[in-house]
Amino acid sequence: MDHKAPLDKDKIIPERMAVLKSLPVELKQQLTGEEAQAFLYGDELPPDLVEKLKDYLVDEDI
Repeated sequence: MDHKAPLDKDKIIPERMAVLKSLPVELKQQLTGEEAQAFLYGDELPPDLVEKLKDYLVDEDI
């Protein structure tokens, strides 16, 4: 993950941080700082991030 701006710890969703930490190292290395921030803050996920996480995401519409 490349970090351009420090994360706002008050915005981080703890459960998402736990998920991010549990991902394989190879996958975490592919994430950009923007993607990690969107995931941790619960923002809309960029399409590239959705593609990277497709094997780990659960479709809530099912």
